[in-house]
Amino acid sequence: MENMFWIGFVGFALALGFAWVQKKKVMSYSEGTEKMQKIAAAIREGANAYLKHQYTTVAKVFAVVFAVLLVMAFASGGEMLSKFTPFAFLTGGIWSMLAGLIGMKIATNANARTAQAASESLNKGLRVAFSSGSVMGFTVVGLGMLDISVWYFLLHDLFGVTDAGQLANIMVMNGMGASFMALFARVGGGIYTKAADVGADLVGKVEAGIPEDDPRNPATIADNVGDNVGDVAGMGADLYESYVGSILAAFALSAVAGYGYAGMLLPMLIAVCGIVCSIIGSFFVKTKEDATQMSLLRSLRTGTYLAAGLSAVLAAPLTLYTVGNWGVYVSILCGLVGGCAIGYFTEYYTSDTYKPTQELAASSETGSATVIIGGLSLGMRSTAASILIVAAAVVISFFAAGSGDFAKGLYGIGISAVGMLSTLGITLATDAYGPVADNAGGIAEMAGLPEEVRERTDALDSLGNTTAATGKGFAIGSASLTALALLVSYVNIVEQKGFAMDLSITSPTVLVGLFIGAMLTFVFSAFTMSAVQTAAQSIVMEVRRQFREIAGIMEGTCDPDYASCVSLCTKGALREMVAPALLAIIVPILTGLILGPEGVVGLLGGVSVTGFAMAVFMSNAGGAWDNAKKYIESGHHGGKGSDCHKAAVVGDTVGDPFKDTSGPSLNILIKLCSTVSIVFSGLIIGFNLMGML
Repeated sequence: MENMFWIGFVGFALALGFAWVQKKKVMSYSEGTEKMQKIAAAIREGANAYLKHQYTTVAKVFAVVFAVLLVMAFASGGEMLSKFTPFAFLTGGIWSMLAGLIGMKIATNANARTAQAASESLNKGLRVAFSSGSVMGFTVVGLGMLDISVWYFLLHDLFGVTDAGQLANIMVMNGMGASFMALFARVGGGIYTKAADVGADLVGKVEAGIPEDDPRNPATIADNVGDNVGDVAGMGADLYESYVGSILAAFALSAVAGYGYAGMLLPMLIAVCGIVCSIIGSFFVKTKEDATQMSLLRSLRTGTYLAAGLSAVLAAPLTLYTVGNWGVYVSILCGLVGGCAIGYFTEYYTSDTYKPTQELAASSETGSATVIIGGLSLGMRSTAASILIVAAAVVISFFAAGSGDFAKGLYGIGISAVGMLSTLGITLATDAYGPVADNAGGIAEMAGLPEEVRERTDALDSLGNTTAATGKGFAIGSASLTALALLVSYVNIVEQKGFAMDLSITSPTVLVGLFIGAMLTFVFSAFTMSAVQTAAQSIVMEVRRQFREIAGIMEGTCDPDYASCVSLCTKGALREMVAPALLAIIVPILTGLILGPEGVVGLLGGVSVTGFAMAVFMSNAGGAWDNAKKYIESGHHGGKGSDCHKAAVVGDTVGDPFKDTSGPSLNILIKLCSTVSIVFSGLIIGFNLMGML
């Protein structure tokens, strides 16, 4: 079966071909009036300028890490680190960057087109926004297939690495570059978008009492730029590394389980199968003109559930053909069902069509403090469902695939993560369409389109908040499964190098590592939250200054200085993103150098468990706060401009960095800590304080 990995190139061709068709479809629609085109061009220019600066900054960090890896690999003659690792790290980062960049490009070309389409019908607006999301979704899975396939053939056919275990371990290193780039993209983009959003809301809606996306607000262009660099480019890089990471983790566990190339081929086949099923499911996403929020949600569910159902059916013969184990098929089903279940409960806790968010909106009757308390409570409560679902998936997958064989059981957990992300093409499409709909609403407001257009884009945007939370739920759920697989891979690699470990919970080094891992989750979240606070404060001061000093802004006779807010957000995000990103590399290495490999195992366990719970809490609380605000804006509890609305806006601004900066970055942190530990395992075994005492 080692000669059948050409199937990855088939998946790449199908995904990128479908993405190209969807891109042509989006670009065929009108971009609207001259004013709409001008606003869209300003957003596009701001997004391109930010990404150019971000990639320049990240390239410098990548160059330093690449040089360190190169020295380690060649100075040790490949003993401490494979000579392929520095190059795998580099290509992983490049592909991750490309996934986000392409998604951002189509999103900034689709926003005005979605607003124009929404002026004709709700269904047309949904189709344009969803088609642009499809470009992102299928680009991510297509590039993932290409990356894995190219590295497989380079190592196997060109360099003659024929041992399945060795090949898998080298390919896992590719995930470090993808995760590293994704963390910069998520953190930097998240800081940018939430600084602009918080600044625009606090001064515009709360202090000045003007509508969201009002052209008189100096931060409104920066806010719309932020949707693209954070919620599109950052998310694309994030989900790319989740997708590739889950497949590569299954590769590594296949060798340990004794499945060899057959076990490595199965995740590739499942991924290609998921691409085909996602393409089929995307044709079923449509709605009627008088659609309610629930029917819009049902429309997107139809496509995603159909894709998952088809994948479940087709996975059976693929599993029997490769590994011949029905238990492994049960593991794949656990991933598919678990992903859909996480999606459902995420919708339940964040959509304003359900009781939790409606009750959160009602808490605004007594002020902003009760809104904040209610949102924190809702987010904490929502962790139970996701954690229990993942726990059930882990236990069932392990025992079904293992049948008493520990290594095969672990492979079941790894393949479960692949199953969860197998239909990422359509799942990410439903997620990525949200920022496009949000931008469309902003353009409709700034261009002065009729009220009914804004009502349609608001309906699509509100749904987008829910699907964005669902996409984050998939990423976080799969991250926990992948992190467990990578943890096992780390233990195996260390033991293969002749280091015997005591991994009992009573071991002081393991226990201290657990505490450090839990601490890292909180410190990382503090860094990212503080970064948003610092950047947002500069925007608040700038918007207040312009309202105070530039005559005619509030009367609409003079345009605000949009460029200054865009520049402040760019500088703030680039300045603040480096420190939290470096934590994920520095802390695991320092922990290993002091506590040894056993301490690293503890750290990985601590950061995985705590990070998973914290990520779910933050993402769901933030999504619920946002939709509670929109529920009030739709006419409940006094509607726009009421005291309830102002209280809900405060809750939403607290939730902004929760759901779009800190929360989604944590799932990358979990996996990056694991891959960094694997890459530097040789250094830690050779030089650690515990081993020298």
